[in-house]
Amino acid sequence: MRKRRLLGGLLAALLMLAPLPLGGKASAADASIELFTPYTSISVPPGEVVSYDIQAINGSTSIQSVDLAVKMPSADWKYELTAGGKNISRLSVKPNEPQSLSLQVTVPQKIDKGDYAFGVLANGATALPLNVTISEQGTFNTEATVAQPNVEGHADATFSYSMTIKNRTLEKQLYALKSDVPQGWTITYNVSDKSVTSVPVDPGNSETVSITLDPPDQIKAGSYKIPVTIAGSGTQSNALLEAVVTGSYGLTLGTPSGVLSTDITSGKTRKLTLQVTNSGSADLKDVQLSTSAPVDWEVSFAPQKIDNLAAGQSAQVEATIKASGKSIAGDYVVQMTASSPEKSADAQFRVAVKTSMLWGWIGVIIILLVAGGIYYLFRKYGRR
Repeated sequence: MRKRRLLGGLLAALLMLAPLPLGGKASAADASIELFTPYTSISVPPGEVVSYDIQAINGSTSIQSVDLAVKMPSADWKYELTAGGKNISRLSVKPNEPQSLSLQVTVPQKIDKGDYAFGVLANGATALPLNVTISEQGTFNTEATVAQPNVEGHADATFSYSMTIKNRTLEKQLYALKSDVPQGWTITYNVSDKSVTSVPVDPGNSETVSITLDPPDQIKAGSYKIPVTIAGSGTQSNALLEAVVTGSYGLTLGTPSGVLSTDITSGKTRKLTLQVTNSGSADLKDVQLSTSAPVDWEVSFAPQKIDNLAAGQSAQVEATIKASGKSIAGDYVVQMTASSPEKSADAQFRVAVKTSMLWGWIGVIIILLVAGGIYYLFRKYGRR
């Protein structure tokens, strides 16, 4: 009995003298820390940035601390592990109070298509396995795409395009914008309403460039292709713009001789030959003739309307002017207008009005009659 008591005491003393565990680290299982995110396997293209919202859950009854790290598939993959907006590598979690943290993973631009596994480590062991599926073969190049490369309009209009430049390289690029436009054309590039000749783009990012083409006024109708080159450091891309010009609109009004003056007798009519010319490169339809004349004057046209006037062609119209019988002698202005839905032209005619010769002869006769009467009276009563 005495030996048993002695052995029991010795055993208790040895237990009391046993060394305590060193340090405060514990395995993820011992610490009862679990990491959770809802989406553990996703599919993205090369160069994308993938964000994970992670919760660290403490299933024990005491505060637990854990060392965190991320194991990437290769050194080309970049990541950032943060909580509260700061980079972290160790985390303490209270019981029943999940701690939020964020993981941002940058997929390499140059990468093969396929599945890539990685994970978040807690105390050196994988606590949150993740998988990314690369949906397409990665490239080291530049992409230039135009939303609507084909634009139609007449020569008086400007042609607008929107081009997106995608930097699929591993470094920031300063892209020079170059184009080969036909003689007389003007091209401008704009970013954020500012005219530019080059544009910087960070790796994996894109930039939108607005392009405006202004053709010459007298350009012929047709389809014009404008190549645009986007050149960076060791990489470039090309885009092809197409401007479909329906033609320019031009209209002139005058006379075959070029004279814009005439004369007319008060109350009489005068015929004029007008010449309507399509000076543009597109046909004009429904060209109407109209006038603005003095009060009580009448102006008519034959024909009143030209149904179709081809580009570069002329048509003659006969205008009949009738002056008011009350018009006194002097110069008057008659404005004539030729107009189509696309273009119009004016011509001002100076019309000199002369009074009727009949009244002149009547005046002469009256003068002669008066003179004859005076002469008769003088002969008859002059001697008395």
